[in-house]
Amino acid sequence: MTSGRRALKLIAIIVFGCLAVSPVWGDTSKLLVKEGEKIAFLGDSITQGGNRKSGYVTLVMEALNHEGLKLSHVPAGVSGNRSKDMLARLDRDVISKKPDWMFLSCGVNDVWHFTLKLGNRTFQGIPLEDYQENVRAIVGQAQAAGIKVMILTSTMIGEDPEKETNKKLIPYNDFLREFAKENQLPLADLNREMQAQLKTIPDVPGKARMFGEPKYDRKIQNKLTTDGCHMNKLGNIMMAKGILKSLGLSPAKISEAEERWLDE
Repeated sequence: MTSGRRALKLIAIIVFGCLAVSPVWGDTSKLLVKEGEKIAFLGDSITQGGNRKSGYVTLVMEALNHEGLKLSHVPAGVSGNRSKDMLARLDRDVISKKPDWMFLSCGVNDVWHFTLKLGNRTFQGIPLEDYQENVRAIVGQAQAAGIKVMILTSTMIGEDPEKETNKKLIPYNDFLREFAKENQLPLADLNREMQAQLKTIPDVPGKARMFGEPKYDRKIQNKLTTDGCHMNKLGNIMMAKGILKSLGLSPAKISEAEERWLDE
């Protein structure tokens, strides 16, 4: 293992160790996903990037298949997608693939696109009421096709919870939590996981990079992301662990998986 990997592993042990919790999950026989099932990961660029070697989609599948589940997955993340875009391609990219599960990650661009401008391009966000209708339609159509759904709350837009876009994201994630509860859907609350973990990582002075915002002037280096939005290795591990926890994989199995990921 290189010195860089040793350092990353040490940071992860400290960070994730601080977040260890006591509830007891069942063994693999009590996992929500069953042997041979197919999972569609519907989302935006974070999900699209999650299919890379150390991306959260890859890590989730590795951990589950390490338990002999022989699962397959459908990569359905598209950069820049908002809820209306995911709804428009739902049949083509998810339902037609006949998955058993759909993990829905939707909301970052719905909020961020109200403020994001790149060069001469101005993006359009999705108002909360329209977002709610789109999510209900996505989930309703998936369930009508016999697909089980897990909801993922949206991760942060910039690693500062006081950032305006993160404040605007709050009601979107609050809706997801309430919607999942009302409809008895499993929820991986990745926004809360991310905020909790950021508090455990020491601040390192430097200039944070924020994708799409050249004047972003936060004086603390990014911790879980490469650019304030898209995950680095620790951020992908954070997302994968949050999903695996919600699926019912035991803390011991999740720790074993994390050890494998950090050794890569």
